[in-house]
Amino acid sequence: MYRICLSGLLLISAAACSRMENVGKAPDFSDSVGTDAYYAMTTPAMPQDMQPRHRSSDASLWSRERDSLLGDRRAERRGDILTVVIEIDDSAEISNSTGRSRNGSESMAIPDFLGIPQRIARRLPDGADMENAVSTNSSSGYSGEGSVSRNERLTLRVAATVTRVLPNGVLEIQGSQEVRVNYELRELLVSGYVQPQDISRRNEIPYDKIASARISYGGRGQISDVQQPRYGQQIADIVLPF
Repeated sequence: MYRICLSGLLLISAAACSRMENVGKAPDFSDSVGTDAYYAMTTPAMPQDMQPRHRSSDASLWSRERDSLLGDRRAERRGDILTVVIEIDDSAEISNSTGRSRNGSESMAIPDFLGIPQRIARRLPDGADMENAVSTNSSSGYSGEGSVSRNERLTLRVAATVTRVLPNGVLEIQGSQEVRVNYELRELLVSGYVQPQDISRRNEIPYDKIASARISYGGRGQISDVQQPRYGQQIADIVLPF
């Protein structure tokens, strides 16, 4: 038990020391070097003869190659960049009401049965008789109400990188964006899988066309730190049974 307490104190002390390092300064940006997006953009692309090409007529005056004036510049290979448009405007309202009641009563009396109740009554303690042998009453009631009201609205745009092209042509994307204002850092993360045909001519993809989309928008800094309960309070909420 002593070792467990000592280990807990060491963990809390280490967490407190890490928080003390941020006193008086803004939070640092995350290092972009070493991420999947970094490796996708820095490693060499596939050879030109292995890259997917758009079919075009050899007699046409206009080429649809990526470098031409009317070329298709949509992301299609590892390391390409596209814009993810996040426009979330969701609302939900749920209300439930439940009620239940039950009443029951049972009674059994044996006033006369071949004189047996009278014979038994003589042997019973004072105040006990067989005229009202059994009598029970029960009653229960339940009432419950619940409601949920949610309204979320988020409008953001973030650049994402194609980190991998799956064998079936689906693109795996990953994007991040960090904005620091004074001592508060806002971080936006997005990842998922998109089909090349869903990417618009402006090289944009809406969030609702991203499969297995993972979108995270949060922050860290002095304001976020104040809004979070202390470590001791979080541990107490988990450990205490009441």
